[in-house]
Amino acid sequence: PLKIFFLPVKENVVKTTAEIPQRIILGVPSCDLAALDMLDAIYLEEPYIDLYYRQKRDNTILIGTDCHSLLDHCHCTNYEIQPFPFKNHDISLSIHDNKVFLTTNSEKGAQLVEKLSLNGTFQECSDVEMQEVTDVRNNMVARLNEAKNRLPDASMTGSFINNSDKKIWQKYASFCVACGACATICPTCTCFLLIDRPEFEKVRQMDACQYPAFEKVAAGEDPLGKSYMRFRNRYLCKYVWKPAKYNLAACTGCGRCIEACIGGINKNEIFLELYQVMV
Repeated sequence: PLKIFFLPVKENVVKTTAEIPQRIILGVPSCDLAALDMLDAIYLEEPYIDLYYRQKRDNTILIGTDCHSLLDHCHCTNYEIQPFPFKNHDISLSIHDNKVFLTTNSEKGAQLVEKLSLNGTFQECSDVEMQEVTDVRNNMVARLNEAKNRLPDASMTGSFINNSDKKIWQKYASFCVACGACATICPTCTCFLLIDRPEFEKVRQMDACQYPAFEKVAAGEDPLGKSYMRFRNRYLCKYVWKPAKYNLAACTGCGRCIEACIGGINKNEIFLELYQVMV
């Protein structure tokens, strides 16, 4: 996920590190770009700004790319996210009829395109060509809506999770092997450990709420000691607590957690079952 470029798996957050050079990340899908809303809210919120995160964000040019195919578990439109760059990018890239279309969305993006245009590579596209790109985008939106139209939206999903019975979580958690793949591949999950080392080193290391002992405290107490509690906790965090705190959905509908799950757990099946039970 894009987050790894801004929040490395392991990073020393005390010792001075070399300045991050200017860089370009090309081919970022919209689900990752939308996730930056949540990351920015967490790591750039006053007064506790993460200087390492901000430096990486400031020194990065993001080129977002339209989705030109539909994967089995894509459902971004259920959460009001479009399958093409619409926020948090400097340049958007679309491909149609063997042509590449670039649209600037920030001063950084405009400056880069201006530099690249010095060799005469680019030319202005016509209104007809731009309309064709828009038609392709709208067709992808329609395909996504048709494929996942039974899924509840983020707000309804949060209500279902918050009022659900533990039996459904026990059922699906029985397949969970606590590998943490769902959280580490997720574009919005950012839990971490802060590890103290000699000479006042502090290392921030990615963590996952599915790991056993994730919330274990002194004297061995663990409010999430049972696997189904940890399993449900992740969805409460994404669909109830973070939306309540930041007014943002903490799921962008990328479906990667489904693809990465060793236990074969499909969160969309959970939500559809909750919908059938609770509506």
